[in-house]
Formats: sequence, structure tokens, C-alpha cells
Amino acid sequence: MKRFLVGLTVLSLVVLLGGGLVLAKDKYIVASDTTWPPFEWTDTAGNYYGFDLDAMRLTAILEGYEVEILSYDWEIIFDDVGIGRVDIGASGATIKPDRMEKVDFSEPYWTSDQAILVRAVEKEVEGELTLVPEYNIVTALTGGHTVGAQVGTTGALWIQENLIDQGIDVSLSEYPLYPLAVLDLLNKNIDAVIQDEPASRASAAAEEKLAIVGVIETGEKFGFFVAKGDPNGLLEKINRGVKKLQASGAWDNLIKAYMGGAELATIEAAWQSCKHLLDAGDVDGFAKCLADTVAGG
Repeated sequence: MKRFLVGLTVLSLVVLLGGGLVLAKDKYIVASDTTWPPFEWTDTAGNYYGFDLDAMRLTAILEGYEVEILSYDWEIIFDDVGIGRVDIGASGATIKPDRMEKVDFSEPYWTSDQAILVRAVEKEVEGELTLVPEYNIVTALTGGHTVGAQVGTTGALWIQENLIDQGIDVSLSEYPLYPLAVLDLLNKNIDAVIQDEPASRASAAAEEKLAIVGVIETGEKFGFFVAKGDPNGLLEKINRGVKKLQASGAWDNLIKAYMGGAELATIEAAWQSCKHLLDAGDVDGFAKCLADTVAGG
């Protein structure tokens, strides 16, 4: 009986294709806090977009496996990936020692700094009303002002360690998600938001009443991450796939599409118009189509 059951298990791992038996393609769950454009976000229909997510999709095609994207809570993503509840984390995550105790990171794929986002207010300039930043980078981070950041992020840690712990008169307000911090900024409940520069530029592009007033050079490195010990052997595939994307030019096209300051609606429409190439497994064609269509507006 045991031999029969083992035989069924092995047989379940293959599919009939063209009269022959071939191994079924591996499928892995990619967890992402899909609230943080341009790296990852969700539209009202539940479609997932973003630089990280397309990098995962294209890497999977190149390396011969499948991925399913799952929207995930930032506060538990490292714990759940670390114990193998989900397979891959792709969520604009800085490689940090405390996180490395829970998960194993890929080679760095992105270097980012922190930007300070403030409200833009109407002021008269040369006789005309125009939108200008309410504060500069110094006044935003002093004078008893409140700065918002997502809990557990580099931005929150930077405010705490470099300003509050040094006696600078500023407060930190932490949020479960960055969009809530940005909303509170627009509603005048806080005075500034600190977040990674590409995300801040996406926020400013989406809302004319927001402005970036400075960038703090932190040089943090982003990495994709997997369970501690990499039990599925994914890191080699991810690292190799990213290198292939970079060598082919597809990586540069993803950067052009997502990091050029285009409105999210423009990127979403472009993605949908190019999706057929992604479905067909045309890695280079999809990335070029996305970049060209976004550029065409």
C-alpha cells in the first residue's frame, strides 16, 4: 500500500504534455505590502502593479517557475516569510541585521535614500498664486513639528535615532501603512512624511498639494527575501534572474516605466495594454512595451 501511495504522489508531480510526461512547474507565493508605489500597489479591481512585482514575474519566467502574488501586512511579512508560511518577500525591504536574523536576502537590487515630503500651499509669487512647499527640510524637521512614517521602516528609525534621540524638537508619528501617513499630511494632522525617495516622488506626482523638500542620503540597500536557510533554493534563482534582466535591458525598461514619475493611472493602463506579452512569456517585449507605453502617456 505504501508503495502505491508513493507512486501516486510522484505521479501527481507530473503533467501530460504532447504525449509525454514532464515535471510540473514549481509555484511560489510572493508576499508584498501592496500599498507602496512605485514598488508595489493594488488598483481598485485588485490588480497588482509595481517594480518589485514585475521583477518577480519576469524573474520567474526566466528561471522556469511560477509566482502568485499575495498582499501582505508589513508588520508580519518578515516573520511569515522567515518561517516559510509564504515563499518570497518582495516589498521594498531594506537589508538590515535585525531582519537578517529572520530571513535570507537576495543580492541588493536597489539603493535608496529618504525624502522629506511636505504640503504645498498657495502663496503669491510675483503677483500670481502658486503652490510652494510649506516648509523647507530644516524647518520641517525642527520646531516641534510632527513627522510621519510607517512603523518599522528606515525612515521611522532615522527620525528616532538622528533627531529625537539627539534632542531635536520634533515628534514621530508611526502608521501601519505609508498611505495613511500621507493622508494625514494632506489633512494637516502632521507636518511632514519621511519615506524612500521613489515612493515620495510617486506621492508628489499623484497629489499636487505635496512637495519634496530634501533628500537624506542613507544609501539603504533593498533585497528580496526568503525563508531562513533558503529551503527552496530560491536565492540562486532570484539573483540569477535579476542579472539576466539587467543584462538584457529589461531591468532598465522597468526603471523607466516605474521610476520616471508617471501617474499611477498611466502605468496601470500601460501595464494592461502590455499584459499579453507577459502572459506569453516575452520578458524583453513586455518590459519594452511597458516603458514605451508609459513614456507615450
